Amino acid sequence: MSAERPTLPPVRLHTEAELARDALAAPLLARAVRLARWAGPETRVGAGGELVEEQLPAAAEHLGLTADEDGAAEASEAWRLAVDAGLVDVEDPEEAAGEDAEGTAAAGENLALITGGSPQDVLSIWLDGLEAVHADATAPVFEDFADLVGEDGSIDFESLDWDPEVEAEFLDGVLGNLYLLTVGDGGADVAPVPLPALAASMIVPDDMGEPTDDVLEQVSEAMMRLDDQFRVLEPIGIVEYRPLDEALLAEEGEDATPPADDEDVTRYGMVKLTPLGLYGIRARMLEAGVDAPAIGDLADKGADALLGGIAYYPETAARSEVELWLTRRGADGAAAELLAAASGADQQAPLRRLHCQQALALVGAEAEPAVRAVLDHPELGGLARVWLAELGAADVPAPPESMIFWLAIDTIAAQLESEGDLEEIQGLVEGLAGQHSGFFDEAWRVEHPATADVLEAMGRLHSDKKKAKEARKAAFKARSRTGA
Repeated sequence: MSAERPTLPPVRLHTEAELARDALAAPLLARAVRLARWAGPETRVGAGGELVEEQLPAAAEHLGLTADEDGAAEASEAWRLAVDAGLVDVEDPEEAAGEDAEGTAAAGENLALITGGSPQDVLSIWLDGLEAVHADATAPVFEDFADLVGEDGSIDFESLDWDPEVEAEFLDGVLGNLYLLTVGDGGADVAPVPLPALAASMIVPDDMGEPTDDVLEQVSEAMMRLDDQFRVLEPIGIVEYRPLDEALLAEEGEDATPPADDEDVTRYGMVKLTPLGLYGIRARMLEAGVDAPAIGDLADKGADALLGGIAYYPETAARSEVELWLTRRGADGAAAELLAAASGADQQAPLRRLHCQQALALVGAEAEPAVRAVLDHPELGGLARVWLAELGAADVPAPPESMIFWLAIDTIAAQLESEGDLEEIQGLVEGLAGQHSGFFDEAWRVEHPATADVLEAMGRLHSDKKKAKEARKAAFKARSRTGA
């Protein structure tokens, strides 16, 4: 029942049905679907599966795009996504006869799933599209493609000074930071993040005071890269993006330097993840092996997995997870299962007991019989008495003095393990120590695996120097008694 700290806070995702609707409404996927339905026996494709140039005006017109280079480019982009997402199947033109042979296109297997499949099917197709768009966002921009092609037809990628892995890692790092900022604020109604701040999060060292001119130049270059990349990513629906004001480039030359404090930061670009973006970035992180929990992950698991899983969750996220678990589990038997999972002498056991007590409050009065059944339990008896007293139950037996001290140690151990607010823990330490005269004379004898560690922490946290010294002495006695 041990717990590990998750790499990221848990995210609250929209339902799969809601996310699937968002995916279908993403402009790029919507255009790709329309082109997949438009394609037929007369549709001609080139060697890479792309629409031949002569077909682009018709594709753009079908999509209601402008009849110019921009419209053709957007139509071409939508077609590439249709191919990459399996909405269109193309015949390799190399298999056809003739030097100038062209391939043909037909509806792909995934096209039928767009309307006839489940939300999971739609999201799977969208994730394939996201992967393709992510690759496009990190691809180099060719100023003159002909200069890169050798006599044998091969492309000299080395001359681009472009490393695809480095580019992908940079963008993933930016998206990861944006994800963390969004999830850390609860994931709802989060304000857009200024592009300079996002670029600086990847460039400026945490311990740097005033950034050097070289670092500021790197931030400026990163802003320009991100501006291009977010323009590519926005149509697939993962971000809402207000682009960098192009007038800044005319004002400041080729580069847009990071803004000063008194400047309008919105001119430098603003970005936020959409609910679909949270889902997509989390999916990519899970694929990469990152621990990125979501609220609801534990709803179908046992109480031991629940209490272990929420051990280090923020309070609101932990409560939401417990509520979902109780809804799925039902109140019948839930209290006994939670109490059984809360026992133990491992490092996370005090934290499990803390979350168990909070979960029992959500169960309500129906938990009373199960709670009374553990009144004599050495690890749960104190918790049971506190819970029953808070419920206002009658006939709650008074705890023996040894249980009072054991519960005090257990309570502080839970707070220390959770690494909560330092001032709150300090208040708890001083409050518990002040409730009993001679607290430290008795506390070192408590048979709890965390006794010495808790007393040492009390010695560090207590504001009264005399009490702090008593706590340190008590910690020494506790270690001497156990030989630890």
